[in-house]
Amino acid sequence: MNVHLDCFPCFLKQALIALRLCTKDETVQEHILKSVLDDIKRSDTSKPPAYTTTFIHRTIRQLLGRDPFKDIKSEYNQIALGLYPSLKTIIKKSPDPLRTSTRLAIAGNVIDFGIFTSIDIEGTIKRSLENKLAVDDYDDFRNAVGASDEILYLADNAGEIVFDRLLVEELVSFGKNVIVAVKGAPVINDATVEDAVESGLVQACNVIDNGSDAVGTILQWTSSEFKEIFKNTQLVISKGQGNFETLFGSRENMFFLFQSKCHVVSRELGLSIGSMLLKKS
Repeated sequence: MNVHLDCFPCFLKQALIALRLCTKDETVQEHILKSVLDDIKRSDTSKPPAYTTTFIHRTIRQLLGRDPFKDIKSEYNQIALGLYPSLKTIIKKSPDPLRTSTRLAIAGNVIDFGIFTSIDIEGTIKRSLENKLAVDDYDDFRNAVGASDEILYLADNAGEIVFDRLLVEELVSFGKNVIVAVKGAPVINDATVEDAVESGLVQACNVIDNGSDAVGTILQWTSSEFKEIFKNTQLVISKGQGNFETLFGSRENMFFLFQSKCHVVSRELGLSIGSMLLKKS
């Protein structure tokens, strides 16, 4: 998808969320907010919004001299780890553990402080387990998992990565070789290797970073190692709206697990905002 006019106020809103997480000094907030206007003015509307958002957050981190999301990422890793034992029990008792762990992974996608200022994790978990998904390609997903020995899993946010761990552990229990890719450097509240360690994910599978600080996965900005794995791994599981924006249609045998969090993406999909999707590429 490309940048729409409705994306422009959202760019500013996301910048303000980041600044308010890091400083209460309104003079600093104003200075940096005005500075990112240059990034917004340079938006290439022929590309996904993730390009512009990446430039905006690079500017914010540079001018602040630190990562504004560092503390809240760790906080939500711990909140999610507190839920992990009960969620693991739900999966074990489920008649279809793969389906249940997949739905919980989608529920975890609500943990996104690049967009939201507050979230309802437990309500989202309940909704993911009880309601129908707006797009549910689960049968194709289950068959693809069964036919694949190697799976590349593209993580999205910190906190959410604990929910990813539940699905990864289920895939590993089927004898699958799972590689999870996280970001190569901080951007918004996206997961990095540090979050993979804190969440316990590194104990379940091989974790690599993609060599990039881009929102979503902008392939030309990723490392040669990641590009090679992305191209050659039998199955790719992609988490989050940013990855959907940047990767949809980029290869076959890829599935997107996410919640549609903005009006532009929802409108393009023909769905209501907040819809949950397990969508085949």
